[in-house]
Amino acid sequence: MANSPRKSAETTVLEIQVHPSDIRRRVWYFFLTQRQINWTIAITAAVVLFLALNLFLAPRVIGNLLSRSRYQALVVERMRHGERLQQLTDQMAALDKETEDLHLKMNRIYLTYGLESDQKSAGAGYPLEPRAVPDSIYSGAIKRGNALEAQISQQLNVLGTFIAEVDTFESAHGDQVRTTPSTSPLRRSEFVLTSPFGNRLSPFTKERDFHPGLDLAAATGTEVYSPADGVVVFAGRYPLKQSVSWWRYGNMVAVRNGERFITLFGHLEEVKVRSGQKVVQGEVLATVGNTGWSTNPHLHYEVRRLNETGEFEPVDPRIYILDHRWRDEEQLLVRARMAPDFRDYEPLPRLIGQ
Repeated sequence: MANSPRKSAETTVLEIQVHPSDIRRRVWYFFLTQRQINWTIAITAAVVLFLALNLFLAPRVIGNLLSRSRYQALVVERMRHGERLQQLTDQMAALDKETEDLHLKMNRIYLTYGLESDQKSAGAGYPLEPRAVPDSIYSGAIKRGNALEAQISQQLNVLGTFIAEVDTFESAHGDQVRTTPSTSPLRRSEFVLTSPFGNRLSPFTKERDFHPGLDLAAATGTEVYSPADGVVVFAGRYPLKQSVSWWRYGNMVAVRNGERFITLFGHLEEVKVRSGQKVVQGEVLATVGNTGWSTNPHLHYEVRRLNETGEFEPVDPRIYILDHRWRDEEQLLVRARMAPDFRDYEPLPRLIGQ
């Protein structure tokens, strides 16, 4: 192959001859004008530049694509961890509520057993200081979780102290534990509280009076259970000629629970125990009725506790029903720790309080 430039009258061309190895074969001639040469050089340079740019940019483009894919994966992973964090925080909030409920129940147990419940136990242990949290989109949830962790830890320390003290007391005072009314006389799903303990508007006189117990509405025939061990001191209808007030209770059962308590059950339908009979916690005493001064089938339930003067005074039975959660337990505990201001209640009659 040979290259030789030559000039024509009009333009300069480049002649390219291609000679085959066999001399008998035809020789090929190619003629290029200056413009064609320039275009060829420009296109070749563009192709070379394009290939060079691709070789230079390809690793970065691929890296960017990989980085974007990795970033999207990290975003999805962060969202998943955020959802899990929210779930854990919600679970801790529920656990915190449960520990508060247990704390209330332990305070009720203290009151039920007559134990001192000062603030020493409330500060048992050292509270856990929440850990520092770096700023992030989840810092608020993390801080809330840390605060809940600290609060739950402190509550558990308090409960641990309570449980240890109550366990020691119950081990040393088995008789007192068995004779302390601590369960509901009706099953939880079988009653509705219609009249609480305390001052109320009487359904008969329409005037304010003191209600010394609870009215638990239930169907006639619903079984009434003993809330503690004890001895039946009265079973039947109190004689009208001896006391109009106690006659109004209708069919009634009174149980002496150890030395500290007497529990009363009024407006009964059928009495299933007799005076002098020993009963244990959970034993059936009677059935719900509508006898005496009663506007509907219900159980009138009283807890009377021996006070410092030797008299059995009425106390709010809700404090002593440990197997039921009342809506206003915080207020119950506050009122129970205050000195009672109920002076207008009916004293126990001779046949019951002797």
